[in-house]
Amino acid sequence: MKTLRCLLLLLVFWSCKQEPKEKLPLSIPSEVVAIAHAKGFAINKSSEGITTIKITSPWPNAEAAFTYALIPREKLAYITLNKDEYDAIIATPIEKIVVTSTTHIPALEALGVENTLIGFPNTEYISSEKTRNRIAKNQVQELGNNEVINTEMVIALQPDVVVGFSIDNRNKAYSTIQNSNIPVVYNGDWTEETPLGKAEWIKFFAPFYHLEKKADSIFAAIKTNYDQAKILALKAKVKPSVLSGALYKDVWYLPGGKSWASNFISDANADYLWKGSAETGSLSLSLESVLDTAKEADFWISPSQYTSYNQLEDGNRHYTQFKAFKDRKIYTFANTTGATGGLLYYELAPNRPDLVLKDLIHIFHPELLPGYKPFFFKPLE
Repeated sequence: MKTLRCLLLLLVFWSCKQEPKEKLPLSIPSEVVAIAHAKGFAINKSSEGITTIKITSPWPNAEAAFTYALIPREKLAYITLNKDEYDAIIATPIEKIVVTSTTHIPALEALGVENTLIGFPNTEYISSEKTRNRIAKNQVQELGNNEVINTEMVIALQPDVVVGFSIDNRNKAYSTIQNSNIPVVYNGDWTEETPLGKAEWIKFFAPFYHLEKKADSIFAAIKTNYDQAKILALKAKVKPSVLSGALYKDVWYLPGGKSWASNFISDANADYLWKGSAETGSLSLSLESVLDTAKEADFWISPSQYTSYNQLEDGNRHYTQFKAFKDRKIYTFANTTGATGGLLYYELAPNRPDLVLKDLIHIFHPELLPGYKPFFFKPLE
């Protein structure tokens, strides 16, 4: 009995002296998530399951990177982070999100989390039928426009995160939202120069929902389809020449030689006539310069907002001098729109480059895809 009494006293003593559970610091990331084509972001995972996302290209020529820490909700009580080291700390999986670019919509839908979207600026630009139905039911709130987003409405919605789109670091609305303890995370998918680079940004969204494996599978399927289409294009016996763009006032804007759009034409085994230029964005040329280079081009792709030959001729009579105009070989995505007039290409094409490439192969080499029905690009009316 005396021995038993001593054991009980020792147990009581040690239970009284037991320290509270110590919070775990974030360890050095032990795993680098594979990002093969996108250049604008990187993802690391720590051994405690913490995900860090680093955005190195939130906009062109950005001088600073943004780093975000994603912590599983069940581990919040056990993790302590130095807030000065992160631009935002977010508990995951998130349940409510605000996004600011239509290119974000297909990623949410592909991951099956579109029901978490609660707000968007300029909802009329959204083409997706699935998300338009949610807008019609007031499940997605209109938030003004991206440049002057309605911060009061965003704060009232209390999203878990706002995925921002910006051309520079001077968006005061985002600062206001952050000051209200709502994390703002920048997405720079639009700065990518390659088709697969843009599409790989689905992996950016996945960690917010703990859906990394699903995102990997979705991207892998898109990449396989794209690569197979690219190989198919190489079977073409003829490599046609291609013109793009149109005049805006007195300036002809067309893709630079290192741009996303130029890469599509090259991968479709066609000769883009400005492929040798070093620009990753657009070129600004005179009508005379474009005529001199591309008057005899076999095809004309994406002639700005024009959807018919009559519109094009009314816009500028000099357009009729191009061989592609005379031969009726001009194709546009401007006549593929959503219910409220949003251009589906701007929304979905960055996420589905495989569909874009097949469209272009069908245009340039119709014999390779007999019976194919174009998704984005249609002939001018």
